[in-house]
Amino acid sequence: MTDCLFCKIIAGDIPAKVVRETDRTLAFRDINPQAPTHVLVIPKGHHRDVAALAATDAELLAALLLEAHEVAAAEGVAETGYRVVFNTGPQAGQTVFHVHAHVLGGRDLRWPPG
Repeated sequence: MTDCLFCKIIAGDIPAKVVRETDRTLAFRDINPQAPTHVLVIPKGHHRDVAALAATDAELLAALLLEAHEVAAAEGVAETGYRVVFNTGPQAGQTVFHVHAHVLGGRDLRWPPG
C-alpha cells in the first residue's frame, strides 16, 4: 500500500527506532508513548486490522503475538507484566490502518485506568 504509514516504515522510506525484526514482523518504538515501554509490532505484509489478519493468516497472527512477548522480554517487562493491545476500527482508536500490536509496560497498567 503506497499510502500506508507502516508500509513506508517497512520499506525504509520513513525512519523508525527499530527494536526487533524478523522475516515477517517489525517492532519499533511508538512516537507517542503511553508507557515507559511502548513498542509497536507489525506484520511486514499489509493487513487492515487484527480481524482481517485473523481471517486470512492465523499463523502470522501467532507470530505477531510471539514477537510481542519477545519485545516484552527484551525490554525487561515480561516478568513484571505488560499489555498487548490491538485497536480495531476508528471507534476503538485505530488511526493507522495496518494491523499493529501495542506492547505496553514499565508502569502500573491495572484495569480500569484512573
